[in-house]
Amino acid sequence: MMKKILPTLISAALVGGMSVAAADVVVFGHIDTSWDYRDTDGGSDTQNLNCTTCSLGFKGSEDLGNGLKAIFKLDFQYDTTEVDKGLLDRDQWLGLGGVFGQLRAGTISTVYKSHGAMLDPIYRTSLQQRDRGLQSDLHRGAGEEGQGRATNTLRYDTPTWNGLGIGAHYTVQTETDADSSADSPWGIGGQWKAGPFLVFADYITSDEGGDDSAWKVGGKYDLSIFSFFAQYEGDNGLISARGGNQTDGSGDGANTWMLGATATLGNSMAYFGFGRGEEGSGGSTASYYNAWQLVGTHHMSRRTMVYTGYSELRCDQQDNDACSAIGDNKGDSKDRKFSFGMQHKF
Repeated sequence: MMKKILPTLISAALVGGMSVAAADVVVFGHIDTSWDYRDTDGGSDTQNLNCTTCSLGFKGSEDLGNGLKAIFKLDFQYDTTEVDKGLLDRDQWLGLGGVFGQLRAGTISTVYKSHGAMLDPIYRTSLQQRDRGLQSDLHRGAGEEGQGRATNTLRYDTPTWNGLGIGAHYTVQTETDADSSADSPWGIGGQWKAGPFLVFADYITSDEGGDDSAWKVGGKYDLSIFSFFAQYEGDNGLISARGGNQTDGSGDGANTWMLGATATLGNSMAYFGFGRGEEGSGGSTASYYNAWQLVGTHHMSRRTMVYTGYSELRCDQQDNDACSAIGDNKGDSKDRKFSFGMQHKF
């Protein structure tokens, strides 16, 4: 059904002319295609073409008067390298905006995930931090249990006061869950931005009781040429439950942290990042992995970028479970990835 609906929406947006302009609709998209070489200890080397979170969407607003407007977003993910994957839903919501801020309902990125994306200079590429161990699994996936994109959710964002903004989300109990669970995941976070400084703090919980939450703090110092950033995620059970850095999904302590820097000259940028994830109390507390990456990018235009880079995950011992939830590593002692890609946004 979606394969039939989407071409109709695209055609309406492209040829609708006056009606599209009157509705204030914007068509947007993201195409990222990369050649990736993977080398894992204990496994075979692989080469693949990948389309990382490629998407096509529609967003817009309608002026309702008195400073109030209706806002919406419909975003769909696809894969140019594997046509049988079909379409996947990304952020899709309807809401109201005004002097009070924004109130939206639908499938929405959590505040926790949104702040993490602000610190990743290669976000939505094949080497993005959340795929290579520098950020936890709470920045990935979609669902109602602490995933990065929360379904069946309300999200409210305040207006900005002197650089300070606060966001919160609340997942409504579904009818399917009504007879078995009263869990209603929620999260809250705040950020402050002034000049070159950005700092934020977040809390998120699956509301399951016991070890069911996580928190993080992070920030960025952005100069004209250099930028520096760091993030620390404290696990009170939710990172462990989401599979981050631990295999048995119990306990807590799967803390994850990262730091990095970029240097920009003209249209080119060099980026280095380092991170560590601990296994948590469900396994050996001494177990951990280290992750680092070095990436270079060049903007051929405002919308088109090419990039290349190397990323490595290394466990403290070959049979360490701390690596099992990161990418396709499955406990290997070392996972190396080299990528060359091109990205276009419209």
